[in-house]
Amino acid sequence: MTDHALAARLATAAGKLLLDVRAELADATEAERKAAGDKRSHDFLVEALATERPNDAVLSEEGSDNPIRLSAERVWIVDPLDGTREFSELGRDDWAVHVALWQSGELVAGAVALPAQGITLATPTVSAPPAAPAKPRIVVSRSRPPAVALDVCAALDGVLVEMGSAGAKAASVVQGGSDVYVHAGGQYEWDSAAPVAVARAAGLHTSRIDGSPLIYNQRDPLLPDLVICRPELAEAVLAVTAG
Repeated sequence: MTDHALAARLATAAGKLLLDVRAELADATEAERKAAGDKRSHDFLVEALATERPNDAVLSEEGSDNPIRLSAERVWIVDPLDGTREFSELGRDDWAVHVALWQSGELVAGAVALPAQGITLATPTVSAPPAAPAKPRIVVSRSRPPAVALDVCAALDGVLVEMGSAGAKAASVVQGGSDVYVHAGGQYEWDSAAPVAVARAAGLHTSRIDGSPLIYNQRDPLLPDLVICRPELAEAVLAVTAG
């Protein structure tokens, strides 16, 4: 199985597991659903990768960091449940599972599953989004939209689209539901690795908000800001964010 196919299969399978957790714990508290979802998806992904790619390292949001990844040639970067808040709220579909592979300095494979939507976006080939509308759509957190995203919206005379997890936001740009995703204020490598791999496969622009490259498998996995957008909007977006 290729790395691309494995990423897609594992993200999809973890997503189905999470849907089962949601159904099983429908009468539990949101905190109980969050904890169970995080743990079970993490355990599944780590065990599956140990079986399928035993010589590779893993960096997971829910696992303890293993310094061996810093000298490894191949590292899987996973977020077992991106958007725990949205997952815990029954009926919401804007949460995701991220599975990405970093190899020799680059992201080489990735998949973003949107389990409640029945969708998995995966490399190596992702369809480009359809034509953009007249007004750019800037996707932001429904509860904590960063000021820089609001500045981009104003500069581009755009409209805001509210959504949950990072994976769901990135997927909305890939699928044409929005045109710009700008984040600042705190993320980690597992939040963006798979979404960035998928966005790049669709021909989208990806960078930090100052225009510099997104670099993965660093000693400190903090990677606090991100731009994913249609390539024709990149110059205008970066004129705001890099300033």
